Parts: sequence; C-alpha cells; structure tokens
Amino acid sequence: MKSSLETRLGVFFALVILAAVVLLEVSGGLTFFRKATHVRARFDAVNELQPGAPVKLAGVPVGQVRGVAIEDNKVVVTMRLRADVDVRTDSRAIIRFAGLMGQNYVALTFGSPGAPRVTEGTELAAETLPDLGEIMAKLDAAASGVGNITNLFGGDNFQNLLGPFTDFLRDNSPRLTAILGNLQVVSKQIADGEGTIGKLVSDDALYTAAIGTITNMNDVAVQIQALSGDAQAAVAEARQMVADVSAGQGTLGRLMRDEALYRETTEAMTSLREILGKINQGQGLAGKVVNDETFFKSVKGTLQKVEKATDGLEDQGPISVLGTVIGTLF
Repeated sequence: MKSSLETRLGVFFALVILAAVVLLEVSGGLTFFRKATHVRARFDAVNELQPGAPVKLAGVPVGQVRGVAIEDNKVVVTMRLRADVDVRTDSRAIIRFAGLMGQNYVALTFGSPGAPRVTEGTELAAETLPDLGEIMAKLDAAASGVGNITNLFGGDNFQNLLGPFTDFLRDNSPRLTAILGNLQVVSKQIADGEGTIGKLVSDDALYTAAIGTITNMNDVAVQIQALSGDAQAAVAEARQMVADVSAGQGTLGRLMRDEALYRETTEAMTSLREILGKINQGQGLAGKVVNDETFFKSVKGTLQKVEKATDGLEDQGPISVLGTVIGTLF
C-alpha cells in the first residue's frame, strides 16, 4: 500500500515537472535546450543593466543578457541570441529603459542586408544613451530656464519691457493713424485698378504684354543658347585644329613639325630670293625683259609691225598676204 502511494506521488511530480517544461518551452521562457549564438558589445556605461535583461530586435525579444563585466575601462555585455534570429555584423547594440520603473534592456538594430550574419563571439558596435539621471538633470535645467523666462516677463520686469513700447505708441499715435489711413487708401486704389500698381494688377492688357515680353526673352535665351552651342563647336574645332598642328598632321602641322619639309621650304625660299635678285640685276631673259629698255623697245617695235601687217591682210590674197607679212617683218 505504501509503495503504491509513493509510486503515485512520483508519477504525479514527474507529470508536473513535464508540464512545467512544456509550458516554458511554449511560452519561450525555457532557452537551455535551444541553439543560441553568443555576441558581445562594449559600453561606456550600462545604466543598471542586469544579467537576465531581455535583448530585443526592433522591439521583439530575441535573447537575454548573460553577463556584465568590466574589461579595459569598458563594460562588456554578453548576450545570448536565438540562432534563428537574423542579426548582422554591422548591427548596433543600444541600452534603453522601458519607462521610469521598467527594466533596462538591450536594443539591436537590423544592420545592412548585405552584411554577414553574426557568429559565436561576434562583437557588435555599441551606442550609449544618456541615463535617466542625465535626462532628469537636463529637464531640471530646462525647467529652470523656463522659470527664469517667466520671471523675466512677470510683474515689474514685463512692465519695464513694455513701457518704452507703450510710450512710443502713445507719442506717435496720430502719425501711426495717418500712415494706416494712407495705406488703406493706397490698397483701395490698387484694388480699383488705379495708378501704376493698380493697372499692373488689374489690367489684362499689361498682363498680356508682360507675358509676351517674357516669351520673347525666352526665345532670345533659346537663340543665345543655340549660338553658345555653335561657339562651343567652333572652339572645339579650333582646339582640334591646334591639336592636329601640334601633332604634325596636315600641311600646316607638317610645316611646323617636319624638319625635312622645313628645310626644303627654306631652300626653296632661298632659291626664289636668288632668282629675284638676278632678275633685279638684269641677268637672264626675265632680267632683260624687266630691266633692259632696249629689249623692251625692240619688242614694242615688233608688235607695232605685227599690228601693221594685220591691218594690211584684209585686202590681200593668201600669197600676197604671206609676202606682205614677210616684207613687213624683215
């Protein structure tokens, strides 16, 4: 009987333990039997972060903090992440707090899609945010500033600030009233289409003329742009021509770059200079033609005889014509 009771109790406790394990597994609280990846991050301060704190990716729990230790003046936080979580090597770890009374946790960013996934022991970049104390100190300083501004514009201080402005309005009230009246008259004239500004606002003809002027200006701008394109093309051609000449291409390029052609041109110019010198000195047939007056007179006389001979050809027969020409010339 006693053995049967102990057996029943043992089976009962075994079933309770099995049910607890199943519930923890279903709820996600049991992570000992799951595959996981351990990563690290180095922080300047962890703001009361404790082991067991959740690790979240975009607000979704993906792991837990397994350890917090100090190494080389940094706080190293070791995190245990589920193996099925897609965390990249360029993800950043940030310590955040879940409200005034909430527990701090580690928030992870997604990282780049092209970056590799984290492996065991990967160290992530860390970002330290101001803790609650620093935030409260800044809020206190801001509240003090607001209080100072309130004190500045309260009571006598506010009256001292508005006093000169009030005196100015009181002393210049007639002038301000006249200015406002003039502005009212001018605005009415503009609305009625009176005056230059009123016509510009109300006259459709002026509007049409202005649109036409703008259209003409646009056409001129298009023409100027076209001329600019032509000028750019001309400049490009000039640059190409200069480049060809510099490269020794074309006649001008060869004249500038080809030494043999340069020497031949120089020799030709020298020969031409010598020929012109001989002609000026009366040497050779061309020199005599240019400089010898006797030769010039002889040629002139011969031409005159030929002219006389041609005058007598009109009334002569073929034989007599030949005789006349021979007689005239000789």
